[in-house]
Amino acid sequence: MSDSFYITTPIYYVNDAPHLGHAYTTVAADVVTRYRRLMGQDAFFLTGVDEHGQKVMRAAAARDMTPQAHCDDLAEPYKALWERLDIRYDDFIRTTEPRHQQVVQQILQRLYDEGQIYKQSYEGWYSTSAEKFWTEKDLVDGKCPDSGQPVEWISEENYFFKMSQYQQQLIDTIEQNPGFLRPESRRNEVLGYLKKELGDLCISRPKARMNWGIELPFDADYVTYVWFDALANYISAIGYTADDERFDRYWPANVHLVGKDILTTHSVYWSTMLFALGLPVADCLYAHGWWTVEGQKMSKSIGNVVNPHLLIDAYGSDAVRYFLMREIAFGADGDFSHRAFQLRYNAELVNDLGNLAHRSLSMTERWLGAVVPGRPQPTSSDVALEAMAREVCQQFADAMDALQFKAAYGALNELVNAGNKYVDTEAPWALNREGRRERLETVLRNSLEICRICAVLLSPVCPIKAAELLSKLGIDGTPDTEKIWRFDGLETGHAVASGDPLFPRMKELPEVIQQALEAMEAAPKAAPAKKKQKKKESVVSEESTEVTPLIEYDDFAKVALRAGHIKTAEKHPKADRLLVLSVDVGEPSPRTIVAGLAEVFAPEDLVDRRVVVVTNLAPRKLRGIESHGMILAAGGGQIEGLVDLPDTVSPGAVIR
Repeated sequence: MSDSFYITTPIYYVNDAPHLGHAYTTVAADVVTRYRRLMGQDAFFLTGVDEHGQKVMRAAAARDMTPQAHCDDLAEPYKALWERLDIRYDDFIRTTEPRHQQVVQQILQRLYDEGQIYKQSYEGWYSTSAEKFWTEKDLVDGKCPDSGQPVEWISEENYFFKMSQYQQQLIDTIEQNPGFLRPESRRNEVLGYLKKELGDLCISRPKARMNWGIELPFDADYVTYVWFDALANYISAIGYTADDERFDRYWPANVHLVGKDILTTHSVYWSTMLFALGLPVADCLYAHGWWTVEGQKMSKSIGNVVNPHLLIDAYGSDAVRYFLMREIAFGADGDFSHRAFQLRYNAELVNDLGNLAHRSLSMTERWLGAVVPGRPQPTSSDVALEAMAREVCQQFADAMDALQFKAAYGALNELVNAGNKYVDTEAPWALNREGRRERLETVLRNSLEICRICAVLLSPVCPIKAAELLSKLGIDGTPDTEKIWRFDGLETGHAVASGDPLFPRMKELPEVIQQALEAMEAAPKAAPAKKKQKKKESVVSEESTEVTPLIEYDDFAKVALRAGHIKTAEKHPKADRLLVLSVDVGEPSPRTIVAGLAEVFAPEDLVDRRVVVVTNLAPRKLRGIESHGMILAAGGGQIEGLVDLPDTVSPGAVIR
């Protein structure tokens, strides 16, 4: 492992307030940076804002401000949000800064002197919203294919970068380096794009039409095309052309994080620019997916754009960071729902981790004088728990290296569940009652060690709560991660304190969120987009002659499956085939579910079973009792059994 690591976010366009998508990318970069530093690397994290271009110039004019004043005003909200989200970047670059403009002009002059930039007349359809020229065949219904906004015909002289001469080099780079473009679907997308003739890139705009940009050093009548300007931030920030030792230390970047909407500009424009400069490309360009909100695309017109400040006000920064990294696989699209937020928060942070920490610390306080006990001779169960901790730490590291945050924190949750099961099985309350002091000390020592390991692994995504838990365990400052999984990371005799629960339970959605949802519900709804009807295919099982129609993934994603713990079961007073169940699905109170299971199960057979529950069905009255969900069972015309879950799965856990 190299001792240095360089990660970047895109520089965000200043024409609007930062939203959930900006927060998602930046939190991901911060999590990676914190993790790398935890592993002992010198990590450098760059973010910033993109301030040039025609859209900025027009927006400034609409506000009756100079473009620079407009940018100065809109850059600050990004810094403010990053502070509230506990983002710890190393540099925040603005493309209006002299240090950046000097590098851009030096790059332009060099490429011009080398004959890689030339001037010629050009005409075509221009999109101000995307700041791109398009051919007739590129347009969709006569509009910009990227933004859907109108285009205008422009004919003018401009300067062009000979991007086309690097087409084959780019193809070879992608094919020879499987990890360069990730995830795999993005790699395939770019290779598909490169199957057609690439063409050269227009890298200027005449000042007569648009003067808000970096002036070309070889022609004062033109400014630089915004993308040719903006992309250079990744090297201008670390001192390219400035004889800065940081450039030699950190370039090439290890990871460029971008949204999938700017994949082409980064994979094609930026890579060919680097080829022209004789510089290596980044090790990895990772294009993540988009968030929808409550099943809808974020849109100002329908009022569902998620304000990250509102989320922080309601839930706290650590909880927001955790949900963003845990809810969906990085690279895929996902849906933001306040209900899903509440379920995951209560299930994993409150019921699982918070519960393990609070009871481990509380029992140590009550029975062992509030100090870390020693660890006498371990039993086989202790050894097995330590071995699992070692395995989980490796799974966590592998997932973090692959930028799979959901899997990393899924592994952490497995360790938390194992810790809770260990406490349940070893029953320290019984050991205390029976006077088995030595065994009690060992069990509580091991449960505290699991809390320590979890706090360290949690620290990249929940730095505030992780530090709080470590402090409760008597650890201040940066913990030793050399052999994080070993059960000797706590100092025997150090004081511990349980204090308040680490994560307070969320009994209902915060008032500010309820108000926001009501406002969104009251906003006018956009007409649903028409989808092309795909012909439904069928699949025949090799073990059956039954033909099953295939459904789309979007259809399946509508079903919410959660882990349930059956607390009580009794016969329905008005129906012999029905049972009335009380099921814990990780919510403030159990759900009543009426199920047709009486012909197969006696009520007492179902109590304490872990099952799969469909939680997003509309309530339905069954013989006078309202049912709020469905239990999954196996069988066709007759039930053969329930879909059971292991005891380690906590109520409310998402089933995927």
